[in-house]
Amino acid sequence: QVQLVESGGGLVQPGGSLRLSCAASASIFSIYAMGWYRQAPGQRRELVAFITTGGTTNYAHSVKGRFTISRDNAKNTVSLQMNSLKPEDTGVYYCNGDQYGSGSVLYWGQGTQVTVSS
Repeated sequence: QVQLVESGGGLVQPGGSLRLSCAASASIFSIYAMGWYRQAPGQRRELVAFITTGGTTNYAHSVKGRFTISRDNAKNTVSLQMNSLKPEDTGVYYCNGDQYGSGSVLYWGQGTQVTVSS
């Protein structure tokens, strides 16, 4: 079982930047996809971005060009650089690991709050 712990959330003004980090309790080298999801109040949890062991990335259309996901297998960390933040980016951001890429074995962090507001 892999434990995931997020950090880096907070309050930021529109147009600002934040960097989220996710630290894993064990090696993520063999976890096929590491990603970030978010959930706004009253909304369903949605995929923000993921990155595979081979370095392939995928982004939600709403964040493409503004967010960048990266993983460091040596340090067992996954990061999400968020630029040009908008109020609609507000929500709880969750780190996720999909062991086989099939959804059969998933790991979740507890979440970190991101609030974009003036």
